[in-house]
Amino acid sequence: MRKRSKLIAGLAVLSLVAAACGDDEETEPAATEAPAGTEAPAGTEAPAATEPTEGTEAPVATEAPAETTTTIEGRGDADLVFWLDDTRATALAPIIDAFAAENGLNVKIIEVAEDGFRNAVNQTIPTGEGPDIFVGAHDWVGEMVANGIVAPIDLGPSAENYNPIALDAVSVGESLYGLPYAVENVGLLRNTDLVPEAPATFAELEEIALALRDEGTISVPLAVQGEGGAPYHYYPMYTSFGGYVFPRNADGTYDTTQVGLDAPEGLAAAEAFSGWYESGLLSQDVTYDIMISSFASGDAPFAITGPWAIPQITEAGPDLNFVIEPVPPAGDQESKPFIGAQSFYVSSFSENQALALTFLLDYVNTPETMLALYEAQPRAPAYIPTFEEVAGDPVLAGFGAAGANGEPLPNIPEMGAVFTPWSDAYVLLSQGNDPTTTFTDAANQIRDALGS
Repeated sequence: MRKRSKLIAGLAVLSLVAAACGDDEETEPAATEAPAGTEAPAGTEAPAATEPTEGTEAPVATEAPAETTTTIEGRGDADLVFWLDDTRATALAPIIDAFAAENGLNVKIIEVAEDGFRNAVNQTIPTGEGPDIFVGAHDWVGEMVANGIVAPIDLGPSAENYNPIALDAVSVGESLYGLPYAVENVGLLRNTDLVPEAPATFAELEEIALALRDEGTISVPLAVQGEGGAPYHYYPMYTSFGGYVFPRNADGTYDTTQVGLDAPEGLAAAEAFSGWYESGLLSQDVTYDIMISSFASGDAPFAITGPWAIPQITEAGPDLNFVIEPVPPAGDQESKPFIGAQSFYVSSFSENQALALTFLLDYVNTPETMLALYEAQPRAPAYIPTFEEVAGDPVLAGFGAAGANGEPLPNIPEMGAVFTPWSDAYVLLSQGNDPTTTFTDAANQIRDALGS
């Protein structure tokens, strides 16, 4: 028997910091879950101490949610409780029903709105009234592991069926804490009528875009969401100079005592961004909506965004001819976008962890379920056999190529101290402030927040 109900999270938010990787609109994170068509991701946000995740405009990493008061439904007599958003609840309901019937279980699906999901998880699981299984962005992982609310997962031989970047995204040290099912990242969208050939370098892209602007063909040279600073969306260009947030140790952990913004590579990137603002290639005036409308209407030859934006672009510009490809290198290295992952998690407080893990390993870890999840919300499957099955989709293939060299948005709690200073630094660059001073000040703010 399965019960399905809706959870209304009434959040009296004293100070809300949203989570990552994006779904419907893009807002600078995104712990990503900048993010999860158009949901945001992998989460979303803006200069408020966050960046994307999925299920929100851009995929984002965020700082820990502040105090909230949340009204949630109890477990009742359910053997297993699932917390899912409406899209995933619909896709998984038949699979959950089959699992319940075959094992004689009473299960409950509670649909949880994205707004408040992360807070509800952190608050409710330790009480014993939370879910046994839930789905969320990968950038929650470090915080959840630190709080002791998620159980490790052993995929065994099945691990070879998963995108290694996705597994990395849901790992802390050498332990896996989630079953990833989708990944996402930004890429370059190019209007093939305005620009028939792909630019080989970012400098060539800039030259083409500014020439089109100067001749009056377009008015937005590069449609990338820049409002309020855009570390998530700008990351491919930043990494092309060798830039990083925190370096990684040999065991995969992050060395948060070293901040990359004022390393030589970060300062080189800051100098380049200053020049792009000065030339008009980048602008703080470009919001998510302007990014959509300008590219869809042909008023921008290029855009940088993720798969969450494609349905809106194609709806607004049904006759638009465009391709999706990697952001060309701005420095001497290939561009590396942030990768966001959506994943299943098991509560460490669950009294039925064995059942929950059985469901994930035997019912989710299958080509059929992974295809159902993809069809419900097209995102590149983390499950390699399913990715190969749907790889003919040009949107999927384009973003896949754009993210081939990507790296996971760091899943550590310390990222909560990063995005506000970093976002503010880009705003200051757009106002003509000195690049070295600006990024050095931002790095020092991060160090001060982390006590390092």
